[in-house]
Amino acid sequence: MEQYYSVAIVTLISGLVIFGMALTVSRIHSKTGILAPAMTGNPQLERAFRAHQNTVEWTPVFLPSLWLFAIYWSAAWAAALGALWVVGRIIYFLGYLSDAQKRFPGFFIQAIATFALLLGTLGRVLYLVWS
Repeated sequence: MEQYYSVAIVTLISGLVIFGMALTVSRIHSKTGILAPAMTGNPQLERAFRAHQNTVEWTPVFLPSLWLFAIYWSAAWAAALGALWVVGRIIYFLGYLSDAQKRFPGFFIQAIATFALLLGTLGRVLYLVWS
């Protein structure tokens, strides 16, 4: 169980990052006077909401891939790739907040981390099934 502590920490940090993004969206709602459930009318609110929502949309791909990679390959590598995903999502969010065109570096970072986890796990499991 101890071998998975780093993966657990990355999982919890990813949850905190998503929560922080939600708080940012909430603060922008209040600042702009556009109260939920309305989500349009201010470009900064729309960008913050989309950046948060996009992160939530990637999470169901990221988390299972993270944990299965840790189980089938390496907890240390899973934690490192997971930390890269977190950093990528933060860069993505901050870039998107300032200008939608500035989201791409963060998107690229997190996509590489996600696909390394996902395809690495899939390849390992298929190898084990067919061996």
